[in-house]
Amino acid sequence: MNFLGLAPEDGAPERCRYHILPVPYDGTSTWNKGADKGPAALLAASAQVEYYDIETDSEPCRHGIYTGMARLDVSSPEKMVGSVQGAVSKIYGRAAFPIVIGGEHSVSIGAIRAAAAAHPDLSVLQLDAHADLRETYHGSPYNHACVMARVRELCPIVQVGIRSADREELESASRERVFFAHDIAGSFDWIPRALALLTKNVYITVDLDAFDPSIMPSTGTPEPGGLGWYQALALLRAVMEQRHCVGFDVVELCPNGAPHAEYLAAKLVYKLIAYHASESARPERIA
Repeated sequence: MNFLGLAPEDGAPERCRYHILPVPYDGTSTWNKGADKGPAALLAASAQVEYYDIETDSEPCRHGIYTGMARLDVSSPEKMVGSVQGAVSKIYGRAAFPIVIGGEHSVSIGAIRAAAAAHPDLSVLQLDAHADLRETYHGSPYNHACVMARVRELCPIVQVGIRSADREELESASRERVFFAHDIAGSFDWIPRALALLTKNVYITVDLDAFDPSIMPSTGTPEPGGLGWYQALALLRAVMEQRHCVGFDVVELCPNGAPHAEYLAAKLVYKLIAYHASESARPERIA
């Protein structure tokens, strides 16, 4: 299924600025399984999203959104990471903007490796309930709990919404780059500080458990006390306006019979496209 239910003729890859790569992988999750069903659920829900975005007064789909179905080797975490890296590198090679939808969070490793190879001076903004800084977990350095440990080997990271971590993870973390959920609850004044830590080129990775489970119950590892919808959007729009976003992913949707959660995930993808496509996100406006 194409994102937004767009007709095939509206999503020809050569005419599309935005290329969506679904990665239905759930090989290392350790609690609720089903993230491999997330991309299909998100795409199905996206058919209910209006083309017109009120906030930006725009129809971002007019820039072209292609939904690709790459052949990925998901026989092991390592091979999956390599396959995703190769697929995202091809998107960059077409001068298109990559959007990865998962799938568990480990799918982000390959996408971010491709972004780091294509764009110097990269940093990564992570919205997440979990620090994901374990060096290895359950025998693999590519476990979903190790994502940001792999990413910080490539570039600086900024972590937002964190409210669950192992003690050793936080001992190795750059604490000034971690915005804990309890410190930012109900507030927006921390956003400029988070932005100041990001480089010019930014990749955004959104684990949906960053949101409070009252609005996003469909994740493999839900944690109470998460971000609200407008709080997250304020951060994401500010990043798009003040930095050069080179790609993003939305991961860890684990369908469990809550259609509003699947719709939130689809709406979030379209909101990010809207912010990126808006005039305020042009590279010449970047600080």
